[in-house]
Amino acid sequence: MRHQRISPPTILTFCFLFIVQFAIEAQTKKIKRPKSKVGISSVDNFVQTSFNLYDKVYKYDGYAATETPLEDEDLDVLEEALEEVRLLSESAPDILNDMDGAGMIKQGKATLQINRAKNALKYSIKTAKELLLGEKNKNPNTDTTTEIPEELDYEKDDSTINSENDITTIDEPNDVSSGLEVYSKYDFVPGDKTLFFDDFSQAFVGDLPSRWNTNGSGAIVNFNKVEGNWFELKTGYRLYIIPDLADLPENYSIEFDILSSGISKKTPAGARLFVILSDTDAFNDGKSHYASVSIPFGQNAPYAINTFNFFNGKSGSIKTSLAADIRDDVKNQSHIAISVTKKRYRLWINEVKYIDVPRFIEELDVLNFIKFHASGLRDGEDRIFIKNLKVAEGGVDLRRKLLTEGRVSTNGILFDSGASNIQPQSLGIVRQISQVLQRDQNIKLNIIGHTDADGSEDSNLKLSQARANAVKDALVSLYQISANRLTTDGKGETQPIGDNATVNGKSQNRRVEFVKL
Repeated sequence: MRHQRISPPTILTFCFLFIVQFAIEAQTKKIKRPKSKVGISSVDNFVQTSFNLYDKVYKYDGYAATETPLEDEDLDVLEEALEEVRLLSESAPDILNDMDGAGMIKQGKATLQINRAKNALKYSIKTAKELLLGEKNKNPNTDTTTEIPEELDYEKDDSTINSENDITTIDEPNDVSSGLEVYSKYDFVPGDKTLFFDDFSQAFVGDLPSRWNTNGSGAIVNFNKVEGNWFELKTGYRLYIIPDLADLPENYSIEFDILSSGISKKTPAGARLFVILSDTDAFNDGKSHYASVSIPFGQNAPYAINTFNFFNGKSGSIKTSLAADIRDDVKNQSHIAISVTKKRYRLWINEVKYIDVPRFIEELDVLNFIKFHASGLRDGEDRIFIKNLKVAEGGVDLRRKLLTEGRVSTNGILFDSGASNIQPQSLGIVRQISQVLQRDQNIKLNIIGHTDADGSEDSNLKLSQARANAVKDALVSLYQISANRLTTDGKGETQPIGDNATVNGKSQNRRVEFVKL
C-alpha cells in the first residue's frame, strides 16, 4: 500500500505563510531548535537555516524595551537576515520534490520541524522589520491592551503634502534660532576654496539634479513657505545619493541644510541620515575604507549620533554612540557643518558641536567621495530634504593669514538670498576676525563685500555694501569691537574671481574681504 503523503499545497502553507504573515506576538520564551535531523537534506537545511536566522534576531528582542539604540553592525545583521529569508524561500521546489515519496514517519517529522521553523521565521521577520523601522518599542512582558494615556499618545503632525514635487502646505520652521547671539561662540570655519556647491537653483522640479548620482531615486521639490529648491532623499535599503565630487583633499569642510516633513513620534527610532566618506563612488559604504556618521530623526527619545569607521578592510577603532537630543533640530530647518582636518573629524548641528574625534580618519588620502543614505523612514510620511551642499578645501588659518599678509578673502560668510542678513552658521569666520582685532587693539580693517552677477549692477552694488555693513555690525554687537576701527565698502559684481555662468563660480564670487588699513 502506498504511504499517505502530505499534499504540496499543505506543505506550501506550512513553509511559506511566514512570508506574508507578520501578526505573531514578540516571543517571551525562546523557540527550541530541533535536536535531530529529519534525514531529508532540503528539509534539514531549511530548518537549520531558519533557526540560524532566528538566533541572529532573537538577541535583539529586548533592545527596544530598554531603549538601547542599535549599532550600525546590528542593523547590518538584521538587514542581512531579511535578505537570507528571501533566498531561503527559493528552496521551496527542492523541499516539495524531496518530500514527495518519503515515508510517512519522515513526512510527519518533517512537517513538525517545518512548522516550528515557520514560527521562528515569522518571529524573525516581524522582529527584524520592527527593529529596523524602530517600531519595536513595547516591553513584550507588558499587557498590550493597556491604553496609552492621552498625554503620552502619538502627536498629530500637521504638515501635509499635496504632491510629490510641489509641497505647498509645509509649515515654515518656527523655532530656528531667532538671532545671532546663540551663535557667537560657534567655532566652525569653512574651507576657503570651493570644490563643490549646489543649491539646486538650476535644477528642474521633479528631476534628479544633474550633478548627482543614485542607485535608486530622488527628486527636486519646492515649498510655498520655504525658499528655493530642495533635494528629497528617498529612503531605502542600500540606496545612496552621491554628488559628482572626487579627490577630496586632506583638509576640507562640508556644509548643507536639512529640512524635514512628517517627522513625529510615529517616526521610527531607526530613522537616520548617514553621511559617509568613502574610498569608492560605488553604491555601498566603501570597498576597503570609509567613515560614517548617522544623524537620528526619531522623536520618542533622544537617540544618539552614531560614528563608525572602517579601514583596511576591517572595522576601525571608532564605533561610538554620542548622546544628543537633536529632536527639535531635525524637525525644523537646520544646518550641518563638518570639518575634516587630516585625521580629525568634527560635526556641528546648528550652533552645537557634537563630534570631535582626533583620529577618526585612520588613513589619509583614501577617502575621496561623499555619500548620503537615508534609512528607516516611513515611506511617503517621513521625508528629508537637503540644500546648499558646499564642499570647500580648507586648512588656512584666517587669523594668521590676516596678520601676516594683511588681507583675507572668504566665501564662507553666507547671507540670505538677495539680502544682507548673515546666516548664523557663518559666524565662525566673523569670530576669528574678531580674535585678531581683540589681540591687537591697533589694527583697523576695511570690510569689502562682493556679489555674483545675478540681478542688476546697481542693485548688486547696494547689496554688497549692505552685506559689508552687516559684518561690521556683527563684529561690533557680538564681539564688542569698536566701530571706529572698521570701515566698509561694496564692489558688487565688478571684481569676479569665478565664472558667473556656473553655480560654483557664483559661490566663489559671493565673498567678503578683510583688509588691514
